[in-house]
Amino acid sequence: MSARDEILARMRRALDGAGEAPVPPRDYRRELDAGTDITAMLVDRLVDYKANVHYGLEEIASALGGVKRVVVPADLPQDWRLGGAEFVPDADLSTADLDGMDAVLTGCAAAVAVSGTIMLDTGAAQGRRAITLVPDHHVVVVRPDQIVGHLAEALPMLDQTAPQTWISGPSATSDIELQRVEGVHGPRRLDVVLL
Repeated sequence: MSARDEILARMRRALDGAGEAPVPPRDYRRELDAGTDITAMLVDRLVDYKANVHYGLEEIASALGGVKRVVVPADLPQDWRLGGAEFVPDADLSTADLDGMDAVLTGCAAAVAVSGTIMLDTGAAQGRRAITLVPDHHVVVVRPDQIVGHLAEALPMLDQTAPQTWISGPSATSDIELQRVEGVHGPRRLDVVLL
């Protein structure tokens, strides 16, 4: 008997006579109350997560903060390329090339107000995952129609077959002594431009 078969046999014996698993409740909230300002809630969560929030297309240049080289998805709208930076379209740039970029500018698929989560699914104006994870500064543009209250509202907006990145503030982690370190698993700085 292989180790795998032995483990599975032990599991079967342990579950023998356990009965049917209970049906999990599915009556959780799926949307916010009418009249809730979901944009204000999203901004509150983003600020709490230490993301910088800007308003209006013209603020993209300010969000980029004078950086020199910005990687962008090939299909990023031309009118989003604001400021004096060199905008480098991603054509399967290497990790080393991406690491040499000062920032990345993308769109998103959805933004969830309750959790302050920006969701990307490699769709229009988002590019591949690597461009959003390697550069140290991510500027993401969110349209009003992409903001929803709850996760249950956002999931249908995503391409379920594509790689996804869910962002809740700049990348951060803490060690055993609770020392917060930013930029470990993605961009150290997140700027969100709300259109």
